[in-house]
Amino acid sequence: MGTISVSHLGKAYKQYKSRRARLAEWLLPFYPKRHTLKWVLQDISFTVNPGEAVGIMGINGAGKSTLLKMLTGTTRPTTGTVHLTGRVAAMLELGMGFHPDFTGKQNVLMAGQLLGNSTEEIQRLLPEIEAFAEIGEYIDQPVRVYSSGMQVRLAFAVATAIRPDILIVDEALSVGDAYFQAKCFQRINEFKERGTTLLLVTHSTADVVKHCSRAIFLKNGQVVMDGSSRAVSNRYMDELFGKRKNTHAEPYVANDKEEQQFFQGAIDEFHTRPGYHPKEHRWGHGGAVILDYLLIADGEKYPTRIEANANTDLIFKVRFDTDFESVVPGFLIKTLEGIFLYGTNSFVSSHGREIISVRAGETKLFKFSLPLTLNEGHYLVSFGISSGDPLSNLVPLDRRYDSVLLHVGRTLQFWGIVDLEASFQKLDTPQKSITA
Repeated sequence: MGTISVSHLGKAYKQYKSRRARLAEWLLPFYPKRHTLKWVLQDISFTVNPGEAVGIMGINGAGKSTLLKMLTGTTRPTTGTVHLTGRVAAMLELGMGFHPDFTGKQNVLMAGQLLGNSTEEIQRLLPEIEAFAEIGEYIDQPVRVYSSGMQVRLAFAVATAIRPDILIVDEALSVGDAYFQAKCFQRINEFKERGTTLLLVTHSTADVVKHCSRAIFLKNGQVVMDGSSRAVSNRYMDELFGKRKNTHAEPYVANDKEEQQFFQGAIDEFHTRPGYHPKEHRWGHGGAVILDYLLIADGEKYPTRIEANANTDLIFKVRFDTDFESVVPGFLIKTLEGIFLYGTNSFVSSHGREIISVRAGETKLFKFSLPLTLNEGHYLVSFGISSGDPLSNLVPLDRRYDSVLLHVGRTLQFWGIVDLEASFQKLDTPQKSITA
């Protein structure tokens, strides 16, 4: 079983004011040092237990790649220690260890030997590696003619040909197509079920939540959060976009003025509504504020339980503090574990691909209607308002992630989460055409 133990790990690089200073230090080693230390990582400590799946998150420059290089021994630490037990397979960089002038097969042999496999073992595994990589006759071509996707296919196939005790995966999989990514994660899940320890470094919060139970957030070379994957993913989003602090008021109490207050009010009442999730994560660049929301299911406002397939309206109110030529409201439904189930926006949902322009000081209401074809359970709803071109680049103005908690009930449950409403027909006699 594979374990990872990191204790007070640090990495620093020497910085010189000039080449002459570097040369002088080399020639006169006993004289005063002419460099300063640039710390990339400082005092990193954590333990990954056997069979655990842990994500590593952080913005570019946080030290993620340096950490992985020290874990795999390709870079030596300045301070601290790293201890790994068991067989380790790592994908740190695209095509790492491949020689561009050698063929795919030749690189498989060399990469396999670097992983500690014998030549006979690699030859035995070669058909399986070729089948998994699915690059066809390119296996006999030089790697220099490979696309980036082909390189990652072959690299992953080699690294996982034998189940490792520890599997370390950097962002390399992000260059692959969706089909191959799904294939890779299927193999990763199979390894996890058999006890492989997984360390996944990615900017994809969805991948971290889906494949890891725990995550570590790095910032400026230090561990600033180590906890559940969902909590750390939200912290990462806060770091990218900046989190706004919520103001708190008295709990909501329904009264006769409720509807008038919702449609005409101009203050933030969102946090007073039934179903509000106080651990929401709010972020965005500003210029608009999501003030309030109204949920109606089969005619009932803010129901504590929504029956599956109920016709549901999600309405939210936004105040704009800046003029925008194009704004795009949207919403997202997730599981409590953070898995995205369904999300859309005004441009995608509108058959006319409506463009919405607003002026500073205006307050707008936006409504989405849908049947909640979900299995019984609790779900989280997020609301958002963005500006820009829906086909190219949207800028988040205000997003209230995981801000509303839904309870969906269903008398007759199915397997899974989303009801795809399959129909069934028993065919008693041969049909001339099954599509007739």
